[in-house]
Amino acid sequence: MSELAISNARVVLGDQVIEGSVLVRDGIIVEIDTGSVAHATDFEGDFLIPGLVELHTDHFENHYRPRPGVTWNAIAALQSHDAQVAGAGITTVFDAVRIGSDPDVGDITADVRAMVEAVAEADADDRLRADHHIHLRCELPTPDAALHFEEHCTNAIVGLASLMDHTPGQRQYTTLEHYIGYYQKKLRMTDAEMAQFITDRQAEHDLYADNNRAAILKRGQEIGLAFASHDDATTAHVDEALRDGMSIAEFPTTMEAAKASHAGGLAVLMGAPNVVRGKSHNGNISAIELAKAGVLDVLSSDYVPFALMQAAFLLPERAEEISLQQAIAMVTSRPAAAAHLSDRGEIAIGKRGDLVRIRRRPGDVPVVRGVWRQGKRVS
Repeated sequence: MSELAISNARVVLGDQVIEGSVLVRDGIIVEIDTGSVAHATDFEGDFLIPGLVELHTDHFENHYRPRPGVTWNAIAALQSHDAQVAGAGITTVFDAVRIGSDPDVGDITADVRAMVEAVAEADADDRLRADHHIHLRCELPTPDAALHFEEHCTNAIVGLASLMDHTPGQRQYTTLEHYIGYYQKKLRMTDAEMAQFITDRQAEHDLYADNNRAAILKRGQEIGLAFASHDDATTAHVDEALRDGMSIAEFPTTMEAAKASHAGGLAVLMGAPNVVRGKSHNGNISAIELAKAGVLDVLSSDYVPFALMQAAFLLPERAEEISLQQAIAMVTSRPAAAAHLSDRGEIAIGKRGDLVRIRRRPGDVPVVRGVWRQGKRVS
């Protein structure tokens, strides 16, 4: 029998913050009290929150491809990524792995296989601090997205898939000017080259997107996989997501789409960097605006792991409509529920002892002082 006893903590529960103690036995929370417990670690008034649940981070891919044209050993890349997410208080993470090859990235079949197999192998070998799952990020306007999906969707480590379409002129890039402004400099193209690039991407959408969407949805629903829509901009997009059984609306780009998604029962997910920066990096709707309107459900670190913790503590200061416990729920219990993980995401009797100790003064960046996964210290 193993035990973790904590006292003198500000314990963030689902509906309140209490000063008290928590006891974890054999990885499960068995006691929560406003008093103290014997032989406990004194938290000195620090916050105790549930381990964060991250549904969409590209960070593993960034470690695997640290430079253009460079790929790293997948296990080493994963362990580097894992150390950073655990150090940020993330105890459950869905590593986004792009599927679908296009001229931007070339044939990524071998890369997808390497990353998925690395997570499965490292998990089985007990190499990882956090609990890792795979989020298949399906780029629909590509020739092999459905083939990649079929190869990997039944792997036990895969728990979530999102349907993405970054074709210029729609969704995230509702205007061609916006798309050109972002990509022309990045890709170092002349005006003529950029115009041809856009024409080619739109042709690929017409050729592949609908067929891939239908095939991926059919297969995923057969095996009970959770799905997310992505970059919904209109009520028509949301209607499509509801029709197709999505449970999450990732990064809606307009208030209209966010409100329709929330009203339809989808968990509206926005980027934590959006909260930290106070705006979207590409000029779309602000996450803080959605929070104030009562239609923000989940935050994701997206491309900066620590942004998840930072945003959870910043949000109540930037949106008075949101309490600390509500903000913490957006990075713990709500993403856990959206991913069909009922055993974690809150400090409650019978839940996993995934816990984080935080020191934070008003206005400061939070300090992660300890991370436990199922009662075992991991950071």
